[in-house]
Amino acid sequence: MSPSMSGPVDLDRESVKRGLAERSLLLVDVREPHEFAAGHIPGSMSLPLSTFDAGELPEGRRVVFSCAAGVRSLRAIELAREAGLDLNEHYKGGFKDWASAGEAVER
Repeated sequence: MSPSMSGPVDLDRESVKRGLAERSLLLVDVREPHEFAAGHIPGSMSLPLSTFDAGELPEGRRVVFSCAAGVRSLRAIELAREAGLDLNEHYKGGFKDWASAGEAVER
């Protein structure tokens, strides 16, 4: 691991909401397509972990990974790093935290 790659950074709901509102981050949802279709955070992009390809991530954007509860998003960070990308942020609570807080959900 290069010195610039630090450990995973856990973002909370407020940080994710602020980043989405400011358009300063791209939330990448790594849940499976049926999970994403059933409900997702507005503005998020679907990139399922089962078919994860770091080449599909847009360049020049601050990417934050999200899943149901913060486990698969950590794996997505590992996969992105294996592909040579210096990404380390994820939404620790994931979709479950978002939905349980009564935030808007897109279907």
